[in-house]
Amino acid sequence: MTKSRISMPVIFQTNDFIQNDREVNSNFDNREKTQFQITDKTKIISFSQKIPLVDPLAFLQKFSQHNSLHFYWENPGKQEAIAACGVTKKLTTESGDRFTLAKDFTKICLRQTIRQGDTNPIGSGPHLFCSFTFFTECNKSYSPFPAATVFLPRFQVVKKNKNCVFIVNLPVNNNEKIQTLTEEIREKISTFDWSNQENINIDTSLENNFQKSHNSSRDNSDYLKAVVTSSLNSIAVDEFSKIVIAHTTDVHSPVPFRLIESLNNLRQLHPDCYIFSTSNGKGQNFIGASPERLISIQNKQLVTDALAGSAPRGKTTAEDVQLANLLLKSRKEKREHKAVSDFLLNRLRQLDLKPQQLPLQLLQLSNIQHLWTPIYAHLPNNIDPLDIVDHLHPTPAVAGVPTEIACERIRCYEKFDRSLYAAPLGWVDHQGNCEFIVGIRSALIDGDRARLYAGAGIVSGSNPDKEFAEIQLKLQSLLKALV
Repeated sequence: MTKSRISMPVIFQTNDFIQNDREVNSNFDNREKTQFQITDKTKIISFSQKIPLVDPLAFLQKFSQHNSLHFYWENPGKQEAIAACGVTKKLTTESGDRFTLAKDFTKICLRQTIRQGDTNPIGSGPHLFCSFTFFTECNKSYSPFPAATVFLPRFQVVKKNKNCVFIVNLPVNNNEKIQTLTEEIREKISTFDWSNQENINIDTSLENNFQKSHNSSRDNSDYLKAVVTSSLNSIAVDEFSKIVIAHTTDVHSPVPFRLIESLNNLRQLHPDCYIFSTSNGKGQNFIGASPERLISIQNKQLVTDALAGSAPRGKTTAEDVQLANLLLKSRKEKREHKAVSDFLLNRLRQLDLKPQQLPLQLLQLSNIQHLWTPIYAHLPNNIDPLDIVDHLHPTPAVAGVPTEIACERIRCYEKFDRSLYAAPLGWVDHQGNCEFIVGIRSALIDGDRARLYAGAGIVSGSNPDKEFAEIQLKLQSLLKALV
């Protein structure tokens, strides 16, 4: 039996705004203490205000709460970042129709909002933040995240290049006048001192100490290699042509992992990736540095990435060039990549889009390089971003070909539940813009314990030893960032 839940929290007009910061709390706690419930008919002011340049990660460090939802997304190379904290309204569901429910919930939320303040700057206006598990149903162990979570945050910071916007989403009591409340919000934001959020606070005394004394579960290399061998046997008799096998490493630290410092390390180590973090409101956080964008929509222009086929980076320039050339010429890696690009093109055409792809190229990251084909399409008004996410997930880059058979075999091979690993994470805004990434190169942080995830695509010609080495390379890169 599936279930979904739309949160209609009882709101005290202290606004539950930022409970752990006295300055902001004092700014927003002097309204009439009226108790009311947010429904689908409740008006919500979405107030945007340009603010001095701050670090959204520092904002998250100062204002995120252990028992509430947050969402953090940053692409350092593009100088874009978002931090969102608190909940004004949310949906959680275990339903197999989760993408449709998420789409309907998003539309209702956006219809409720009244945009106020600085509505012209890029990044202004209401955003809803979404996370979907890889599989709709968990069949191996408890998954700390629902099949879908969508929430309108209480507040967020959006940074693009040298511009910063602060957004407050505040429900309106029936007894309040919108204009009066808007002016009150504007005045209170203008009195807040943003200068202490220009940089994060780092306690260097604890940095990476866990690596000297951590207890890691023994990597079951024999099992993983046996799975790769079994997969190759199935490929040889045409049961499927590709499958992506994931692997986990469990790590125990003598002290709780430090979320903000770990995210800061990730963005320093992986400036060309999407750094992300999302929480479940129960103290567990899913973080990572993903190179893979599922879709991006800006002004009705859709971009998606075919990203598959990998090789390590060289230790010298000459070795790096050699490895890149071998990757570009490898039949095995190009076959793996083509499965992804063909899938994306076909799925977009099924939506009556006319996708175009750029020539095959390399995406070179700090410790690994991938074959990469950007794909573009113009989006008509009648297609919702979440319809596209639903249609594309999971791609062969994280599942296999054919998708259904590969997913069925993944459930048999993998001894753990993927939860948010390799699943869509992202946001949509009131203009139909969106950005969704694929949650790979990731870790589940739970106090002093972490589970690290990485995977490798298996096609004809794969070598079990090399696939295991590729997974370890990805895991070690993530382990290096944890604090």
